[in-house]
Amino acid sequence: MTHDNRESWLNRVAQGMAPLFEALDAPLPDRVRVAIGFTSRGAKGKAIGECWDNRLSADGHFEIFIRPDLAHAPDAMPVQIAAILAHELVHAAVGIPAGHGKAFKRIALGLGLVGPMRATTPGEAFLAAVAPILDAAGPLPHARLDTGGESTAPKKQKARMLKCECATCGYTVRTARKWLELAGAPLCPIEDHGQMQHESLDDDEDGDEDEGG
Repeated sequence: MTHDNRESWLNRVAQGMAPLFEALDAPLPDRVRVAIGFTSRGAKGKAIGECWDNRLSADGHFEIFIRPDLAHAPDAMPVQIAAILAHELVHAAVGIPAGHGKAFKRIALGLGLVGPMRATTPGEAFLAAVAPILDAAGPLPHARLDTGGESTAPKKQKARMLKCECATCGYTVRTARKWLELAGAPLCPIEDHGQMQHESLDDDEDGDEDEGG
């Protein structure tokens, strides 16, 4: 089978997995949308997949996103994306509030996903179960996206200036991160107001877990 776009392929694979979920007494919801695209943290985030609660969708769909810059080896990509899809479909089947707890673990293990539940690691049982599904779905119309090149995304500011503010009078200045690390926040020029407060240094760093949502 040939698909014109990635979403068609993803939906075909999800449909193929539906009997696996039914066999585990965890049928998939009727309304699920799947797309290859960056998760809520964007290209700089590390989450490889994400499932949004259907209560947040205007028409009641679970919304699943799988990032487009996975698997350097093209032959490995369909299996990796299928495993991430399975992980996110488990969230849809058991409900987002269940997190990665007992209900999630039962289904994930039943599908053949192994390792820490927050990760997405396909075991031998999953690979065997998904092989005929991938064969029926045909080629994945997708190639790995290199996020290190040019795009229309805003250029990253080389030296972000962090805001410092006096807690007493509200006087503000901006300074480079390196000076806050080396010397601390500046003093307010108004006598006796003391050292100013500054934005969290942690906010200037990217941080997310390299795993499924």
